[in-house]
Amino acid sequence: MDLDAFTIVHAPAWDRLGALVRRRRLNGVEADEMVRLYQEVATHLSTVRSAAPDPFVITRLSDLLSRTRTRIAGEHDPAWSQVWRYFSQTVPAALYRLRWWTLGVTVAFSLVALVIGIHVATDPAALAAMGTPAQRAYYVHEAFVAYYDPQASFAAMVWTNNAWISAQMVGLGVTGVWPVYVLFINAVNIGAAGGLMGYYGELDTFFTLISPHGQLELMAVFVAGAAGLKTFWALIDPGPRKRTVALASEGRALITCAVGLAVALAVSGLIEGFITGSNMAWWLKIVIGTVALAAFWAWTLIPGRRAVAAGFTGDLTADLAGAVAATAG
Repeated sequence: MDLDAFTIVHAPAWDRLGALVRRRRLNGVEADEMVRLYQEVATHLSTVRSAAPDPFVITRLSDLLSRTRTRIAGEHDPAWSQVWRYFSQTVPAALYRLRWWTLGVTVAFSLVALVIGIHVATDPAALAAMGTPAQRAYYVHEAFVAYYDPQASFAAMVWTNNAWISAQMVGLGVTGVWPVYVLFINAVNIGAAGGLMGYYGELDTFFTLISPHGQLELMAVFVAGAAGLKTFWALIDPGPRKRTVALASEGRALITCAVGLAVALAVSGLIEGFITGSNMAWWLKIVIGTVALAAFWAWTLIPGRRAVAAGFTGDLTADLAGAVAATAG
């Protein structure tokens, strides 16, 4: 193929398409012409690539077609805009839909921890199960405080451990058993530790060291448990949707929750790693933890409520989730 002759013959069409793309407004006839020329130039590009692959002509036509395609189909939102929408609408919507489940998990966890704590502090047999007197005294007076050594490696370890616990409840939530088991074990451990500290008159030390990071950390664990249980409930009671559709929808929203929890656990890990064991005043530590928890709930309730009212659920949008057959009822 004679590329020079080909270019001379078709250059007017290329120039015309370029002129149409640059116009701010097009009438109906011009819009139809632009679509027709787009198809024609796409054929020209294919011909050049196969018969006379000249880099200059290929680049020219590729750029022209790219600009035309954007004009016809519309511009995509920039990546930063999608990220902003995800964290300002999608994630808060997923967390907002879990608010009552989270409240239920919080109440149940607190009751179990309270009962276990009172049991350990008041029952000699339960206290004896916590170890020998020397082991208990060492834990209360040395090990518990020494655990919170402020450093970056400790913060990373805390984040990894908590993220792993939450991931278990999220990933295995559909079983309905594992979230309950993990929550129960953690409630027993915290209650037993608090009961032991209380027995030795160190309950103030317990709450001083737990409160800064524990408020947000435990809330993230509660949300993870709630997300897992809600997914299990979608399997038990799918409502008007097919069971597989309900499970898929809640499962995708659950992954969205996991993203929000990763952020919350990262913040709590930083607080635990650098603030809980620091020389900062105890009241300021607790204020920082409370502010972190308040920020999490503000993120959940304020933009979350608006997002749910706008139709967000935490699930993927319809174009990404795929078509779903209509269900009667």
